[in-house]
Amino acid sequence: MGFGKGAMTVERQPLRSFLFAPGNHARRVEKALTLDADAVILDLEDAVATAEKPATRAAVAAVLRQKRRGCLYVRVNAVDTDFCYGDLTAIVAPGLDGIILPKVESAAGLAAIDWLLAQLERERGLPAGAVDLIPIIETARGLDRLREILATGTRVRRVAFGAGDFTLDVNMIWSRGEAELAPARAAIVTASRAAGLEAPLDTVWVDLADAAGLEASARMAAGLGFQGKMCIHPDQIAVVNRAFTPAEAEVAFAERVAAAFAKAESEGSAAIRLDGKFIDYPIVYRAQRVLHRWAAIRAREAKR
Repeated sequence: MGFGKGAMTVERQPLRSFLFAPGNHARRVEKALTLDADAVILDLEDAVATAEKPATRAAVAAVLRQKRRGCLYVRVNAVDTDFCYGDLTAIVAPGLDGIILPKVESAAGLAAIDWLLAQLERERGLPAGAVDLIPIIETARGLDRLREILATGTRVRRVAFGAGDFTLDVNMIWSRGEAELAPARAAIVTASRAAGLEAPLDTVWVDLADAAGLEASARMAAGLGFQGKMCIHPDQIAVVNRAFTPAEAEVAFAERVAAAFAKAESEGSAAIRLDGKFIDYPIVYRAQRVLHRWAAIRAREAKR
């Protein structure tokens, strides 16, 4: 049974966990490439001191040739800084899966980076659109202009939310329960869906000693419609992967829903009861989505 009109855009591959590693810390980078994160982000922005940013580019570019378990992204500096252009020209090369672009606040800025990536791909013999581009929405201006930003017609397939800079920008207290983040999270999920993009990626969890808080945050984000979460420590990967992976009971129920509805539909019915629950097309579409994600995760893990 295929996905119908009610189904959301399906991720091309499961991206549950994105682990940051400072681009100027060779040992941490080397370790990150061996871990179970679906993607590693080599950081040229916040984790690297201003004086070290130009020199770190070569180290990051060298990592692109190394083996890794997941995808490899690089977070460059923001488009309005003195470093963004140099970052991109230094690291766009074979082996780079994508760019994380921080503090995106305008459609023009995003379009400029998309254009530059296209030129670099052509100059360096890469397929057109080979380099993924993930903008981070982390300011009030970026959130306010999100629909305009996502309507630029760029290569962007998903966006990310950055709560650290966002709460700083709006003078908001980032609490453990994160209730104050709900409006921004919902806006990003809704705008992504309206633009036909994949589900977005959620913000990091900064309290490394609070694993329970991390799990609650990840499960809340998954429930709101995010597909994954960024991480700042290897210990966070397993928690995040688990939160964004369908549970066995959820998968089993989805399989029963799909089978029962297929049978009913073949008999001319589009609404049935299963375990006392009313099942119609929206429930079936959700079940299909669960099964597709589960299969994609299993296929990815089998390749590792």
